[in-house]
Amino acid sequence: MDGELFREIVDRIRSSGSDMIINLSTGEGGRFIPGDAEPQVAAPGSTLVRPELRVAHVEALRPEICTLDLNTMFSGSAVVINTPRNVSIMAARIYAAGVLPEIELFDGGDLQLALQLLSSGVLRTPALFQIVLGVRYGAIPAPETLFYFARMLPRDCIWAAFGTGRHEFQLLAQAWLLGGHVRVGLEDNVFIEKGVLARDNAHLCEKAVTIVENLGGVIATPTEARGMLGLAATTSRGAA
Repeated sequence: MDGELFREIVDRIRSSGSDMIINLSTGEGGRFIPGDAEPQVAAPGSTLVRPELRVAHVEALRPEICTLDLNTMFSGSAVVINTPRNVSIMAARIYAAGVLPEIELFDGGDLQLALQLLSSGVLRTPALFQIVLGVRYGAIPAPETLFYFARMLPRDCIWAAFGTGRHEFQLLAQAWLLGGHVRVGLEDNVFIEKGVLARDNAHLCEKAVTIVENLGGVIATPTEARGMLGLAATTSRGAA
């Protein structure tokens, strides 16, 4: 949650002349580890903070997109907490900064929360969703799971999906076949194939492009992606 590190990363990208779309995470700041002796007291490693602090770097740096996690679930040794109140506060501040939230769904309950927030106007349409499959105690990484999400999402939304670990590339293909977009990266998986580490993030992207193109798909340019996402009016933020 170090705002200066976020600033350094964003400044480096913008000053490089790259036209990539910047998407910053707001996931940190939601973890709570109950103390063994007193569960109401946070143990070392807890990061739970007020929702305003979790989007401070987004308000300062104004990327085109940022994540908005809707999951409350057990993760590792911690409980990730994203209450409807906190999510609503974060969403309001994200929109006020002129940023598009990428709504992260980790399980079926997250989808129910998203639909409720859309119906109440907290989230706006057309919405951008990212379906996360394979996180332990979250949605099971299987084609049937992805089919359920794809059928239940609002018809006018834009969505992508990914699987963690060994499920990354099979679910990438499934997402495209179901009409969604795709995601790969070292955050989700470090292997290019069984037992072989990817040399870098680009290695994973190259394999993903090959899969999509072999299935008949076309990879959007950053400009085309901005048009699809309704970001065309915000591209000036990418200037150095």
